[in-house]
Amino acid sequence: MPKRVLQGVVVSDKGEKTVVVKVERRFTHPVMKKTVRRSKNYHAHDEGNVAKVGQTVSIEECRPISKTKTWQLISGAASEVPAAEA
Repeated sequence: MPKRVLQGVVVSDKGEKTVVVKVERRFTHPVMKKTVRRSKNYHAHDEGNVAKVGQTVSIEECRPISKTKTWQLISGAASEVPAAEA
């Protein structure tokens, strides 16, 4: 079974090797027929502590790393950090 991949914005990087990513989804309301936005926060494993607040990153489903962490950072942060420092 393929692993789910989500894209979102880092809202917190205060944890050690952990980032909180806000993922927003849009759908049409079944009764009102209006587009509705819903967001959810996911705790993701960031081995190198490279992701910073405000960056757009991709996270992938993985085995449970802790009580709340079942996602890991796969892209987005590593390519943006060197560009910001240069």
